Amino acid sequence: MATPVIMPRQGQSVESCIISKWNIKVGDQVKVGDMLFTYETDKATFDEESKLEGTVLAIFFEEGDDVPCLLNVCVIGNPGESFEEFNPNTGSEEAPAEEAAPAKEEAPVAAAAVASAPAANIQEGAPVSPRAKAYAQRTGVNTAFVAGTGPYGRIIESDVKNFVASGANTTYAASAMATSDMNGTGFNGRISTADLDSPVAAASVAAPVAQAPEYEDVKIPNIRKVISKSMHASLSTMAQLTLNASFDATNILNFRKQLKDVRETMGLANITINDIILYAVSRVVLNHKDCNANFIEDGTVMRYFKNAHLGIAVDTPRGLMVPTLMDANTKSLNEISIEAKKLATSAQEGTINPDLLKGGTITITNLGTLGIESFTPVINPPQTCIIGVNTLQTRVKNVNGEMKMYQAMTLSLTFDHRALDGAPAARFLQELCKNLENFNMMLIK
Repeated sequence: MATPVIMPRQGQSVESCIISKWNIKVGDQVKVGDMLFTYETDKATFDEESKLEGTVLAIFFEEGDDVPCLLNVCVIGNPGESFEEFNPNTGSEEAPAEEAAPAKEEAPVAAAAVASAPAANIQEGAPVSPRAKAYAQRTGVNTAFVAGTGPYGRIIESDVKNFVASGANTTYAASAMATSDMNGTGFNGRISTADLDSPVAAASVAAPVAQAPEYEDVKIPNIRKVISKSMHASLSTMAQLTLNASFDATNILNFRKQLKDVRETMGLANITINDIILYAVSRVVLNHKDCNANFIEDGTVMRYFKNAHLGIAVDTPRGLMVPTLMDANTKSLNEISIEAKKLATSAQEGTINPDLLKGGTITITNLGTLGIESFTPVINPPQTCIIGVNTLQTRVKNVNGEMKMYQAMTLSLTFDHRALDGAPAARFLQELCKNLENFNMMLIK
């Protein structure tokens, strides 16, 4: 029997999602696991797989529509089955009176004007999407002559664009005689009866070959808009300052080598340098409450947290995401390593629950794997601090009168000067570096 597919709810805080791409069309055969559509929340992008096998009977929304969660978006079933009872748009879209079908004497003209599309596809009073209506108004197109290809004959923006591109953008009187090679001199470039008598129309002059564009305009995805807004708000509303400090990474490098040697026999995760830093931050930050806090927007409240909820910056194909490792200070190094990798993988695959992308008390971002020696990380509001991890560098230091080379790592701490001063922030960074230089001793605590 026909079964509707609903817009999923990704997290309790998500009320609606934007359909960014349809991978199916009406009439397609789908199997379990086939990709139906891609949708976006304000934080992430997801792919919806089919849980049914059958034929796509109906699609109720188009790309770009903002759809409330749990609302029907399409129907899958057997050909010929009824699906109208699942249509959330029933009775919600009616064609405006001024865009109703023209009078009977104009019907032959309409058929000629849309020679590029079958006349049978033109429906009287067909609904028009908001974007199609706006584009039609800009180009002077009467949508009564446009064949809709959307659900239930709905006229979408691409239908109007195709109508104009086919040369059908004409006045009513000229539509029967107009051809695509004519230049319109009427309103918004429409072909009028005056253009029919022009020498250009009679000569049917060929248009010059268009040169390839020098650029490409790509619509900004929703998640990029959210990142842009958040980063701009962060820099424009905070008094951000960055401190840099280096430490001798010999201890953590040796410790990680020891872990790799016994990993399989002890059943440990693949613990990385980043995992070690996450562990150290989760313990040290509790000694510096201003760094493990939220500065509430109105500037009247500081919210201090009893546990460390680490935001982990993850580079994904869709943009930066910051999943949260909750209560990291209560977890072992091995547990932190396992959970951090799980969060990063789900963020990169676009399957992470949006509820896991909030609630952080301090964020760690690592560009060291890309060879970055120092940078200024941007705070993730309303947090007060963010730690940037840089690459390893070979340096020289004096040890008992002898010059010895060692591997150094720099940490960049950006803090909100509204919430704390430079000295408290420096003490946090100093203690963190000291604990990383003596990581084995830190594990004993």
